[in-house]
Amino acid sequence: MSAETLHLAVIVASTREGRFAPVVADWFTGHATARPDLDVDVLDLAEIQPYTLRGGPDAEAFAKRVDAADAFVVITPEYNHSFPAPLKHAIDLLHAEWQAKPVGFVSYGGISGGLRAVEQLRLVFAELHATTVRETVSLPMAGQLFDGQGHLLAPEGPDRAAAALLDQLTWWAHALRDARLTRPYAG
Repeated sequence: MSAETLHLAVIVASTREGRFAPVVADWFTGHATARPDLDVDVLDLAEIQPYTLRGGPDAEAFAKRVDAADAFVVITPEYNHSFPAPLKHAIDLLHAEWQAKPVGFVSYGGISGGLRAVEQLRLVFAELHATTVRETVSLPMAGQLFDGQGHLLAPEGPDRAAAALLDQLTWWAHALRDARLTRPYAG
């Protein structure tokens, strides 16, 4: 991995049985892994289950993966106008590991496409001194947008949104990584 390569952690927030998250995550990580400037680490909360972590080696492993990231993309559904509780717990487990790093969002759900969840997450990450980027990917009525093999039926708009998100996120990731290397963040 070169000095120009960024470590991107993609956090898959849904943990419900029968969840749609893997379809969205596979589509988005396909975009991210196709970029030569990104090294992608998928943190699927259904597999990691950080909400059960209270210390010990599993919690340490999760913290190390978050700390190693230069940037994050959170893939989240919208549940009752908000984001999943396991995601909040995973975020709250850590503090300094999030600081002075950019966060982007891919959301999905009903008519709002998960944007209400994203707006709440922006407040949470601001409190942790993370920088949320403006560009997002929002997939309204996501179950109707993909075919049975997980391919978008009309990929043009979402593909453009994913590229714009990744472009903006990588700009911020380079700027903030350079700043952290020049002087430690005073959070």
